[in-house]
Amino acid sequence: MSGPSAPQSVECDLAWALTRVARDHATAVQCVVAALPGGQRGFQVLAAAAADDPPTQLALARKLGVDRTVMTYLLDKIQEAGLIERRPDPTDRRARRIVLTEAGRALLCDTEKRMRSAEAHILAPLTADEQSALRTLLRRVATAGTDPASADGEPRPPSA
Repeated sequence: MSGPSAPQSVECDLAWALTRVARDHATAVQCVVAALPGGQRGFQVLAAAAADDPPTQLALARKLGVDRTVMTYLLDKIQEAGLIERRPDPTDRRARRIVLTEAGRALLCDTEKRMRSAEAHILAPLTADEQSALRTLLRRVATAGTDPASADGEPRPPSA
């Protein structure tokens, strides 16, 4: 009859590793985005606005998981800084499209360079191929849409 296996060191625990890397990343990112209106969320707004064919305010809120009212105040701050413009949506007069200004695009580019530098420092123990693989795998897990826990505490697979 075999007994319980020996406990593993904390360094073998996924939660410990993810928490440690996330904490280090958050600290580095906070330094990079500290001057941006809205900090990390402000950066996410600029990046999302640059990536989409100008998104509506509501689409941005949904994409970033930000309450609509909070998004309104955040966009107010970013617009006051001259980084975005709100333009009427040609297909829906009630909606506003979020468009980066030249200053917003320049700040986004600079912030992205600084962000990549901070991430390179964190990922320095990995080779370039390992860094790419890690990013790919984390993106897959993050976008899978799984519910992390079921009623019995076991992970649930993604629903079909």
